[in-house]
Amino acid sequence: MRTNRLGRSAVEVTELGFGGGPLGGLFEALDDETAAGALAEGWDLGIRYFDTSPHYGIGHSERRMGELLRDKPRDEFTLSTKVGRLLVPQDPAGRMDDAFQVPATHRRVWDFSRDGVRRSVEDSLTRMGVDRIDMLFLHDAEKHFEDALRTGYPALAELRAEGVVGAIGAGMYHTGMLTKLVQEADVDAVMLSGYYTLLQHNALDDLLPACTERGVSVLAASIFNSGLLATPRPAEGAHFEYAPASQELVGRTHRIADVCEAHGVTLPQVAMAFPLRHPVVAGIVVGMRTVEEARSNVESFGAEIPDGVWADLRGEGLLDERAPTTA
Repeated sequence: MRTNRLGRSAVEVTELGFGGGPLGGLFEALDDETAAGALAEGWDLGIRYFDTSPHYGIGHSERRMGELLRDKPRDEFTLSTKVGRLLVPQDPAGRMDDAFQVPATHRRVWDFSRDGVRRSVEDSLTRMGVDRIDMLFLHDAEKHFEDALRTGYPALAELRAEGVVGAIGAGMYHTGMLTKLVQEADVDAVMLSGYYTLLQHNALDDLLPACTERGVSVLAASIFNSGLLATPRPAEGAHFEYAPASQELVGRTHRIADVCEAHGVTLPQVAMAFPLRHPVVAGIVVGMRTVEEARSNVESFGAEIPDGVWADLRGEGLLDERAPTTA
């Protein structure tokens, strides 16, 4: 599997990354054995970039990822996690977490301060049982952006200067805020959630041009827009950005699927290929929860996409004219 370097850093990622959101019980509960199987399958099929966060299952995702990676040769994989939320233990009192299907054993406390960032890193290292993290992202800072930019970013830059991490950036969905970060800070990469996909091309307006100018890499996450693009045809009750998809979006997705099928490829295959056509996109990050999902994603990732797919999508008005489509 091809690898790409992030910005001006020495950190490299495989073009397909293993996203840790589902390992935390996103949308539905997940047991340790199933999670371990998905991770092992991803590794066996060549994935060497793994992304997680304390937020994902209030620590479950980091713990499960660490159980695989701590036994692997450390120079053979790239690991990223995120900062911005500290996990504080609490009595679950029989409750489940609000965001993930896990017992509410911890609560999240927003903290982009220098001390908060450093504590978050130490907590993550302990949960995962690894000796270092390669890349750190400010996470979901849309409602705390000034704190993230003014105190969180300097804390990350300090850790990079000390050699604690190799690359830094932010993981968000707001392209305008990520653009400001790219323009005002010295980051290596940003992880964009959901806004450079077959269905959403917003990043072409601001973020991707800024990253091109500044030499910053993009990691495209949520490329299936939370599920709508994950199957050859939209599944019943499919999600778009963590909510049920509208009929308008379902209809647009069917039109894209028509074009894909006319060229002998599937919607997920084209959805995975699309972001990587842009030269600043170093990789895509796809959430996986089972052996079957890991296998299917790797197979889809390796598909050859005929040039006619892109031409027909443009002709149908389904693809922004500014979006690069050559590999």
